[in-house]
Amino acid sequence: MSAEYVPGRPPAALRGHVLRYLGYREHAAAPLRRRQPPSAGTALILGLHPLTLSGPAVGTGSAAAFVGGLSETWVLTEFTGPQAGVQVDLTPAATYTLLGGRALPGGTVPRLDELDDPLLAALPARLAAEPTWDGRFALVSALLADRLLDDRARVPAPEVRYAWDRLSATAGRVGVAELAAETGWSRRHLQSRFRTQVGLAPGTVRRVLRFARAAELVGGGRAPLAVVAAGCGYADQAHLTREFRALAGITPAAFRAEQFPLLHDAPPRPGQDRAS
Repeated sequence: MSAEYVPGRPPAALRGHVLRYLGYREHAAAPLRRRQPPSAGTALILGLHPLTLSGPAVGTGSAAAFVGGLSETWVLTEFTGPQAGVQVDLTPAATYTLLGGRALPGGTVPRLDELDDPLLAALPARLAAEPTWDGRFALVSALLADRLLDDRARVPAPEVRYAWDRLSATAGRVGVAELAAETGWSRRHLQSRFRTQVGLAPGTVRRVLRFARAAELVGGGRAPLAVVAAGCGYADQAHLTREFRALAGITPAAFRAEQFPLLHDAPPRPGQDRAS
């Protein structure tokens, strides 16, 4: 397999919305499959060649350019031959605004041509015509700035943003009742508005964020599993294993064996830094 991965830095004005840009160009002579477990962000994939996507929430299909929303289950991607494009990792609030004031229901992976958004759907072709990575990142930044920095744009409620920020900062280790008290909303109202504007209920997001932190540590291959379990708030290693089976489809040990060899030759998952 041959590969080129080029990180890009979003402009300062977008950094509260955009977590990362990653340009990629790959070629696989044989089928290459990767497991994409639940992560702490959403991913806008501006790809030029179709990937096969499969998993409990998405069934089996193919897409080149799509949006991967927050999910509590895994997706497998597979391709043979060329792959190229730009991955944009976004906060859920940015995704809500980018899509005109709607959240993606948990686990959904719509193609860009299914979103009734001609400008967004046309972006991959514009990237293909641009000869440099800096030029491609600039095209992405221009579209995102038009959408995300517009004073008229639809944004999540401040209470929803606050709840997300608290959950993200604590890797899911704050309770929903505590969040409701801090926002001044009832628990039921917070759950309803949060799901509508983020895509998953806050209790599910707690689970996903805790798992995402554990997956980062397990996939990096550095810490004993019992230490990861304790550090991420699981009752014990058996609890960690049950969560990996439920959210990633395999045990932590199998996940580590699967992920560790890919750390230096595969693009990071949404929300994951290559150094992990």
